[in-house]
Amino acid sequence: MATTRTESATTAEVSTPAPMAKGWRGFFAKFGVLKGAQRELWLTFTIKLLVIAAYSVTNKTLVLWLSSDLGYNDQSAGVIIGWMWAPAMTVCTLLAGSFTDALGLRRTFFFGVCVCLFARAVMAFSTIKWLALAGGLAPLVIGEALGTPVLIAATRRYSTTRQRSIAFSLIYTVMNVGFLLAARVYDYVRQHLGEHGHLNLFGEQISTYRALFLVSLIFELTILVPIFFLRAGAEATDEGVRFTPERARRAGANFITGALAMVRESALETVRLFRRLLGQAGFYQLLAFLLLIGFLKVIVMQMDYVFPKFGIRELGDGAPIGQLLSINYILTILFVPTIGALTQRFAAYRMVIIGGAICATSVFIMALPTSWFQGMADGPVGQWIGHGYLGVTGAIHPYYVMIAIYITLFSVGEAFYSPRVYEYAAAIAPKGQEASYGALSYIPFLLGKLLIGGAGWLLAIFCPAVGPRHSGTMWLIFALSATIAPVGLLIFRRYIRVPEAGREQFA
Repeated sequence: MATTRTESATTAEVSTPAPMAKGWRGFFAKFGVLKGAQRELWLTFTIKLLVIAAYSVTNKTLVLWLSSDLGYNDQSAGVIIGWMWAPAMTVCTLLAGSFTDALGLRRTFFFGVCVCLFARAVMAFSTIKWLALAGGLAPLVIGEALGTPVLIAATRRYSTTRQRSIAFSLIYTVMNVGFLLAARVYDYVRQHLGEHGHLNLFGEQISTYRALFLVSLIFELTILVPIFFLRAGAEATDEGVRFTPERARRAGANFITGALAMVRESALETVRLFRRLLGQAGFYQLLAFLLLIGFLKVIVMQMDYVFPKFGIRELGDGAPIGQLLSINYILTILFVPTIGALTQRFAAYRMVIIGGAICATSVFIMALPTSWFQGMADGPVGQWIGHGYLGVTGAIHPYYVMIAIYITLFSVGEAFYSPRVYEYAAAIAPKGQEASYGALSYIPFLLGKLLIGGAGWLLAIFCPAVGPRHSGTMWLIFALSATIAPVGLLIFRRYIRVPEAGREQFA
């Protein structure tokens, strides 16, 4: 999902003790602008937390559920997620913006949650393959896709000009808190019920993975409470709250007919957007840039769609998958504003290359022989990671140390490159077309999802559920794939790099 990030205080503000104190006071004072914020803004933060928690629990469970509950092998599960479900969500997200504008924020919130509630209920209680996919996974695409543009629009609508920067920064922080919450729940349910256990609910046996869908259903259900307290037509302005009645563009039509018409209009608007962009020379350079970034997004995608199976097969049932991934969520919160402040004077293109190189390098750690890390696993570092942070009992597998190093290094690289991708798209956009160019930033996620669709074959060959495993080779393929991004950006920079507004070309 795309996030908005803000820059923190510059290093110049902390050169001496007195300015440091002033700098910190100034930093915390920035949050004072939220005093008196409309209740809708705080409700939006709450909705964001619950939406992310529900989404993340589901996303980490999907490939395990497809294989364990519905009987799909690694290859088929990868195709369903990587080539069907995930790309469809990206496409629907691109269409959802115009749909939201047409239907109104509060209605879109309610409609999206209702679709997700129905879909999650089907996935939690149905064991019939075709029903779980057609009545659960398919409509969940629509419900989830409606969340991103609505929350972005709500943050903007419910914050004043002075509050907007901090509001978007908090939305990013809340998102990561949601990921942390989901990771904890994900591990707790799997460890409490057993990897292939059951929950007895009113005489019905719910598998562990369907129980996780049930938890996401509960998260989704609670979203209705803050939505209920949103005031229809409320909008924060610098002069105070203003109420403008929300009217659907096709209020006279029945809901289904009107919704279909709005979907059609959204699709046409998206096509018109790309037609406008095709006539601009900078579009093709940005497209090449974003396609290369897609190879980095493969690593992000595998954390939900490959890493869970890898972790369980190599580390055993109940492995703390969520806790391991939480390293990324925690460090991202800390690193993004810090690195952003320290590197803000450098061109975004350069920072993307540096960050991409760090990310690609981090994956090579997972391709190394586990024996190289055995000594570290048996020493104080391994004991702290395994027993202290993860709560693992017994001997510490070297993979725990390798994963911790990999995710830590990856988080540093991600903090360098990820926010700068969106900045680069905005910086090279022709005046008045920043939003159109910003929308193209979804392309790397789409390419990453398409590429990860083939990861099922890598799992089946190199990290099967039964038989000898050579997981290092699988990680080497991932590492080499990620390397295409920084190497390609470096080699072809003369052809695809565009001067950034406000910076000299080679800054």
